[in-house]
Amino acid sequence: MIEAEWWEYDDADEMAEAVAGDVGFIIESALDARGQALIALPGGKSPAPIFAKLAAAKIKWKNVTIIPTDDRLVAVSDPLSNVATIAKTFLPLGARVLPIVSEAAADHHAAGKAADARLQELHWPPDLVWLGMGADGHTASIFPGPDLDEALNGPNARRAVGVMPDPLPKEAPVARVSLTRAAILSARTLLITVNGDAKRKVLEKAIEDGPLSSVPIGRVLADTELPIDIHWSAE
Repeated sequence: MIEAEWWEYDDADEMAEAVAGDVGFIIESALDARGQALIALPGGKSPAPIFAKLAAAKIKWKNVTIIPTDDRLVAVSDPLSNVATIAKTFLPLGARVLPIVSEAAADHHAAGKAADARLQELHWPPDLVWLGMGADGHTASIFPGPDLDEALNGPNARRAVGVMPDPLPKEAPVARVSLTRAAILSARTLLITVNGDAKRKVLEKAIEDGPLSSVPIGRVLADTELPIDIHWSAE
């Protein structure tokens, strides 16, 4: 059974303050314990207010490595690039922001293998994997489609996989690379942020259904023994 604790906020700004504080504490704890931190952050527009507040924290960013939980197969100059969004905030602070997508990859399968090889070189497990969730219940870039089973049930040692969503999302109709379920659940801390009543209902149902869930996030989280903090804001 999934052990999840919900944290509720009236608005996105209140949630941003709380989540930034929690992420900052996780990073500081890792730095104190191991002298370095590895965190995986989501892309998209929703995390931006949290990124801004986190960037204001007095953290030894030069000892922090940041990877995206997933990315689109686009150039880093493309507005759809998740790593570019993350780098814009954290590179100027001295953090190491590591892309997981190679523009040279011939297809999404090759891109996934290249991303996995790159992640195999990092100290593991991540101190934090922070997930968002789409209205359709996808998380990271684990979407319905031909690569779903590999993302969910591939070898435990595999950290990244190429994904071709089916159908392709209208707002970003491109192939992706994503952390695998095993990589996500290997994290020392797992945190989820969502907002709005509609997404809350999807996530609650996914958690309730677990391995029988009709949406990816329920199957990603199913049977995990890792406690999950879910931060939700009404707007």
